[in-house]
Amino acid sequence: MYLKRKIDTFLEEWKADPDRKPLIIKGCRQVGKTESVLHFASEHYESILEINFVRDEKYKGIILDGYEAANIIKNISLIDPSKQFIPGKTLIFFDEITEFPEIATALKFFAIDRRFDVICSGSMLGVNYKRIESNSVGYKTDYYMYSMDFEEFLWAKGYGEETVQDLLSHMCELKPFNELEMKVYHSLFYDFSILGGMPAVVKEYIEKNTFEGSLSLQRQLIADYREDIRKYAQGVDQTRISNVFNRIAPQLAKENKKFQISKVASGARFRDYRGCAEWLVDAGMVNICYCMDFPELPLGGNFDPDVFKLYFADTGLLVSMLDDEAQEDLRANKNLGVYKGALYENMIGEALVKQGYKLYYYRREDSMLEEDFFIRSTFALIPVEVKARSGRSKSMSTLVHSERYPDIRYGFKLSYQNIGHEEGIYSFPYFCAFLLKRFLSSFQAEEENKGSAL
Repeated sequence: MYLKRKIDTFLEEWKADPDRKPLIIKGCRQVGKTESVLHFASEHYESILEINFVRDEKYKGIILDGYEAANIIKNISLIDPSKQFIPGKTLIFFDEITEFPEIATALKFFAIDRRFDVICSGSMLGVNYKRIESNSVGYKTDYYMYSMDFEEFLWAKGYGEETVQDLLSHMCELKPFNELEMKVYHSLFYDFSILGGMPAVVKEYIEKNTFEGSLSLQRQLIADYREDIRKYAQGVDQTRISNVFNRIAPQLAKENKKFQISKVASGARFRDYRGCAEWLVDAGMVNICYCMDFPELPLGGNFDPDVFKLYFADTGLLVSMLDDEAQEDLRANKNLGVYKGALYENMIGEALVKQGYKLYYYRREDSMLEEDFFIRSTFALIPVEVKARSGRSKSMSTLVHSERYPDIRYGFKLSYQNIGHEEGIYSFPYFCAFLLKRFLSSFQAEEENKGSAL
C-alpha cells in the first residue's frame, strides 16, 4: 500500500525539467523518503540502481578512481555487473548518504554528464549538510520532506482534492461549517494528531482501522531518535543533546513554555548547551520557535536567538511520550491537564512549519501579553493564537487594537470553534491550520485594506 505524498508532484515536475540537476532529499528518519523515491522510479525508469550506503558498505569504494561519472559507473558495474546503465532511462539512487557524504562531490560530474538521473537521500542530513553543500554547490537541487501533514492524511483516508478545496472555500468565504462537517473534520484531525504523520504509523492505522500498535511504533521511533543522538552527536554533546530532547515534553507543560536550560540538568548553564537545540532542529526531530524582540515587521532578525520554545516536529510522537492513555484522552478532549495547551500549540506549530513558515512568538515581560505564533502577509504582521479552551483572546485583542503595534491589523484564532470574524479576529477550527498559507494567497482582510490605504 503506497500512501500518496506531496513529494510525488515535486518529483514529477523535477523529471519534466530538461535542465534538472541531481536531487538531494533531506528529512528526518522514517518520513517516507526512500519509499516515495522508489515508487516514483518504478513508474518512470527502465533501470533503477539503488545503492544504500548503510546496507551496502562495499559501494563506498566507487570513488577510488575519482569522482567522474564514468569512473563511478565503471566501479558500480565492477561490484555488480547485473546493474544496467541505460542513458536517459536510468535513475541512480544513492540512499543513506549521511554514511558516505563524499558521494556528494560526484553530483557535479553527474550534472555535467547528463546521461543519468541521480537522487540522493538520507536521514540526519541536516546535521552534517554543510559538508555535503560545499562538495556540490551549484550542481544540485534540494528538497526537504516532512512527515505527513493533515492534507496527506486526508488522502490516505480516501478524501480527494475536492474535500481540500471545500475546506479552503469555507475559509475564503468565511462560511461556517455545518454540524456534521465540524464533527467529521475534528474527528479526523484528532486521529491525525494522535497518530502523527510517520507513514508506517499511518499505514498500519489505515490497514487495521484501529489505533492498535501505533503507540509501540511511535515509541520505537523515539528510541531510534535517541540512538541517532548517540551515533551522530559528538563527544559530551551526546549527553547534553539527549538531556534537551528528554526535557521538551515536561517543559511544554509549563505555563511559560519558554525552554529553560537551567531545568535540563543540575547545574546546567546556557553556554554549555549552546547549539544543542539547533542540533535537534537540524536533525529534523524538533521545531524551534524564537521569541520576538517586539511584534513588528520584519520577522527575520527581529528575535532573540537565546530565548525560544521547542516543539516536536511530529505531534504524534509527543503524545506517545505521555501516559499510555493520552491518545484516548486527546480524542475525548479530557484528562490532558497541563499538557492540553502544549499539545494544541504543537499541532499548529507543526502545521505552520510544514507550510514553510518559521516559528516566532512574543511574550512581554512586564505584562500578561503573550502570543503563540506570528506569520505575515504582504502588508501586515498576523498573530496566530491557539486556544485549547473556549474564551476571549485578550492578548490578540490588545495586539490588534493597540496603536503600539501598527504592523498588526488583524489576527487568526485557531480553536475547536467554527469559522467566524469579529473585531479584527478571524476564527478557524484547528483542522483548517494546514491551509493558512493558501488562504492568505487569495484573501485580503478588511482590516488590511484599510491599513494599506493609509
